[in-house]
Amino acid sequence: ASIAKLFASEAANRAATEAVQIHGGAGYCKDFPVERYFRDAKITEIYEGTSEIQRMVIARSELPT
Repeated sequence: ASIAKLFASEAANRAATEAVQIHGGAGYCKDFPVERYFRDAKITEIYEGTSEIQRMVIARSELPT
């Protein structure tokens, strides 16, 4: 589950950031839905553990103890 969450949140953030870049300054205006996509994608990195925490969970499950 951690691998899927990490992959999905990073993919969403890359796509949303690229969309904001394409729209330029208008990408930050509430007049365009891309602004909301960017905010929604960013929260996926924070909600239910940050990406760094997900990486730690993945590493612990993969490394022998």
